[in-house]
Amino acid sequence: MEKNKLTTRDKLKTYFETGKYPTQSQFSDLIDLLRLKEDILTNRELVTLANSLEAIENTFIYYFASNVKGLKLPIVISSEDEEDQIITFEETLGDFERRYLFGSAPYTIRVKEFLGGKLNVNEYYNLEYQLDRTYTITRLFGNNLQTIPDGFELGVLSDKKMSVGIYTRDFGKQINIINTDVRFNNNTEIPIRYRIESQYWGDGFKAEDTVTDHYDLWDYLFFYYDADLSGSSQSVNCEIYDADNNKLLSTTSLLAGQSSNSWGGSQYLREIRNIRIECSYHVGEK
Repeated sequence: MEKNKLTTRDKLKTYFETGKYPTQSQFSDLIDLLRLKEDILTNRELVTLANSLEAIENTFIYYFASNVKGLKLPIVISSEDEEDQIITFEETLGDFERRYLFGSAPYTIRVKEFLGGKLNVNEYYNLEYQLDRTYTITRLFGNNLQTIPDGFELGVLSDKKMSVGIYTRDFGKQINIINTDVRFNNNTEIPIRYRIESQYWGDGFKAEDTVTDHYDLWDYLFFYYDADLSGSSQSVNCEIYDADNNKLLSTTSLLAGQSSNSWGGSQYLREIRNIRIECSYHVGEK
């Protein structure tokens, strides 16, 4: 006797497309293959699923949220070949959560308006994330610091992973935003970018003017530079001036024949409101 056996999904479809009727046995096989939302995976199925996830090569975000007091922080991930994807960061109960992304890099990542979160007086959320594994971007938000509004862009992710951490900090006093105006002039033919850091505040690399929104408890700034001089015989000096009095504050040398995104950072500038950066070839060179 011929055995009724469901072999493939496409084979079952042919019964309906040609007017043939699936047998009771074939319908039974199909139902056995279906899984309802309420079904609980067996341990064996969980292990199989976990092993298959390890083989996924998609870009992913892994995040950790500790003592965030009901905060829900949704982010929107946009790529050129998929619809927008929304991931919500919330308490992770002591472990990292991993979320895979649809589509392919580069991804533009923006924040949607955050929900909930019951902070005490002088408490703030501390957001830390890495779009590039070589440096961390940080921000404080919550209470009087409305620093991460709906639509705020975290940056563009081109790497295979992005790490995110969210924590609650109590600083014992109210923190306020202060601004430093930064003008950037690249007088060379070499593409140069810079980024700025302070305590609990940091930004990504850029090649245009900017205005910081760092915090009054830590009114000092560190500057880093990103440039590829591996094919150049000319070094570059990036000099920082107080734009109010034209006083030279610091000099960082970007060395010929080298490439780095961590030049600088050894000096900090305190309580300066207007800064001008001038990057020029070293004296004696072009």
